[in-house]
Amino acid sequence: MTRVAAIDCGTNSIRLLVADAHPETGELVDLDRRMKIVRLGQGVDRTGRLAPEALARTFAACREYAALIKEHGAERVRFVATSASRDAENRAEFVSGVLDILGVEPEVITGDQEAAFSFTGATKELGPADGNSYLVVDIGGGSTEFVVGDDHVRAARSVDIGCVRLTERHLVRDGVPVDPPTDTAIAAIRADIEAALDLAEQTVPLREARTLVGLAGSVTTVAAIALGLTEYDSAAIHHSRIPYDQVQRIATRLLHATHAERAAIPVMHPGRVDVIGAGALVLLAIMERTGAQEVVVSEHDILDGIGWSLA
Repeated sequence: MTRVAAIDCGTNSIRLLVADAHPETGELVDLDRRMKIVRLGQGVDRTGRLAPEALARTFAACREYAALIKEHGAERVRFVATSASRDAENRAEFVSGVLDILGVEPEVITGDQEAAFSFTGATKELGPADGNSYLVVDIGGGSTEFVVGDDHVRAARSVDIGCVRLTERHLVRDGVPVDPPTDTAIAAIRADIEAALDLAEQTVPLREARTLVGLAGSVTTVAAIALGLTEYDSAAIHHSRIPYDQVQRIATRLLHATHAERAAIPVMHPGRVDVIGAGALVLLAIMERTGAQEVVVSEHDILDGIGWSLA
């Protein structure tokens, strides 16, 4: 077994997985899995740059993760950075800071690479496709990845609709979140999502797959609400199946709720309160576009794909 450490740094969160990996089977045995909301992508859609305070939050999390990696004695470390750092003019500052703290250079991967990692992480445990095909959707903070495949990726596309990007674009006025969102703002978000789905569908056959698999915090939070959990329970959420009508009810509720009402939901992470409505609407629109009657929710995603790549 090889002890590996995988770090996934996205637009909204930075996550760590330390695991023992079997070099032949790729099996992962978790030792430590955690997440911090750092909002690295704060303002990137508007300014094109990573904000100093966002970099400071991210570097603080990196220092915490560096200590954990050392404590566990990980032999191999891989740091993958996604949407926000792809888009930023000053990403060299981000790369330099991570290298200084962790001793590894962050790989600012393409959307297609991100999609492949997500697909591997999400479907490896689901077993052979047996004639079935999967549509894996990873709804992040800055972008959403669409991947169709069976035992391998057949088509993938990353588009710039993420819960943070859509929230900052349509639900923030003069730096203050609109509370609650207006119908006009919700309609504008929906229009952006539909345009992005049109773009994704040019290269990914979204309607062909028989099984929709949803990843990342927006999807797992919707699942936790649908399951009626009083606290976040990863084991209960993993591989749960949430029907379309529940996703529709929850998305509608979140989009019309105030900040206080969303914050009062027991499973709501404080860092998702302002962005969960947009994320839930992305999931709902995908289900409507594809005709999916349910979404299979996976707690294993790009982070696991990165970990398996080190096995």
